[in-house]
Amino acid sequence: MHHNVFLPEAFLKEMAEILPKHLNMDDFIAACQRPLRKSIRVNTLKISVERFMQRAQDKGWKLEVVPWCKEGFWIEADESQVPLGNTSEHMSGLFYIQEASSMMPVSALFTDEDRVAASVLDMAAAPGSKTTQIAAKMANNGVLIANEFAASRVKVLHANIERCGVRNTALSNFDGRVFGGWLPEQFDAVLIDAPCSGEGTVRKDADAMKNWDKASVIDIAETQKDLIESAFHALKPGGIMVYSTCTLSIEENQQVCHHLKQTFADQVEFESLAGLFPAAKEALTEEGFLHIFPQVYDCEGFFVARIRKTASVDAPKVKKRLGKFPFEKASAKIEQEITEQLKHTLDIDLPEQACVWLRDKDVWLFPSALEPMLGELRFSRMGIKIAETHKKGYRWQHQVATALATGKEQMCVALCVEDAREWYMGRDVRPEGMSGQGEVLVTYDNDVIGLGKWVGNRIKNGLPRELVRDKNLF
Repeated sequence: MHHNVFLPEAFLKEMAEILPKHLNMDDFIAACQRPLRKSIRVNTLKISVERFMQRAQDKGWKLEVVPWCKEGFWIEADESQVPLGNTSEHMSGLFYIQEASSMMPVSALFTDEDRVAASVLDMAAAPGSKTTQIAAKMANNGVLIANEFAASRVKVLHANIERCGVRNTALSNFDGRVFGGWLPEQFDAVLIDAPCSGEGTVRKDADAMKNWDKASVIDIAETQKDLIESAFHALKPGGIMVYSTCTLSIEENQQVCHHLKQTFADQVEFESLAGLFPAAKEALTEEGFLHIFPQVYDCEGFFVARIRKTASVDAPKVKKRLGKFPFEKASAKIEQEITEQLKHTLDIDLPEQACVWLRDKDVWLFPSALEPMLGELRFSRMGIKIAETHKKGYRWQHQVATALATGKEQMCVALCVEDAREWYMGRDVRPEGMSGQGEVLVTYDNDVIGLGKWVGNRIKNGLPRELVRDKNLF
């Protein structure tokens, strides 16, 4: 129990005023003092839900379905020896440890009735839970722009994208307020999981409310209004935007959405989330938003609104100075050469909805749907780096293994558990009774975990430094 959770009196007074009549404050406080149930989301870019459930059963994990996300589960697992984050399934990207309520915005963005979005903006993306969830919904097709304002968090975002086998993203590092002017009406769907006061996160962080005050809430809400306007401008007519926060105040939630409606009038349509899952009506507001207090579904406090843009609006005017684009598109001849060598060396095919770009000696694979945006915004990282050129051909990179390989390729070496542990600790391995030459895909338990190179009877480790672990492995 988290009885040491700090809940300011002024905050509790605010909550008492906005709490729906069918809920009560005693249950609210009790819920805030209970630890969160651990939850995970299956990464369907790597494994089907059915196959994952079987593996979980084999490991003795108990799963309970999250009602609003068919890939999401509350999980009970013995972590006394190995934390879930250090299991082979997590490190190979089969699942993401994600709070259950935070799965809801992406579920609201991609309802069954909607066509598959070809271009999506995730305006505040780090650490990557929702970005990787969106990429899985898109099946790695189209293009997903993952933006993060805090430069220090972009590295973590990229590491999670890399681990989960995402290849259709372009990362950017801007204040989200730039998108409306720089990429107006460019996206089929936009997720703005807005920076907020975090009132819903006390079950995860007992000190989350230590610095809470109403003036900060009002100040944050002003920034959120700017962000939601920018997101609306970046959305195509007919497109869907989801606005979400992990906070509870109406100033940061309903009032931000109403500000958008007041600004753009009939071009803004609130779409009810009553049908998102069977018990959605328990948290439904009169507008059709979901305002989730922690006792309702026994999860974090959260807010989710689904908004449709019904018509075009005039975008803000901006002056662009991008500088020279440092990549050039590969010629058909070079792309064919790369395609053939990758197939010959590692038995991997390049995906259809991607194209090869070159920068000095580096070879990159960009999502084809990114091309219209390349001259419009500066991205910090696009697609995946697949190779470096050298005098004898190409030196393939780690993301070829995580984002393109399936594990069914002929050029695979299956590691035993001891060697797989060594691999994740960044060490070379010597599979018993084996030797070879050239680059090779490395697997454990039928999952591709990396790319190495034979040196006699040793496979040289190619795991990027940020993915190396040093203790408590499976």
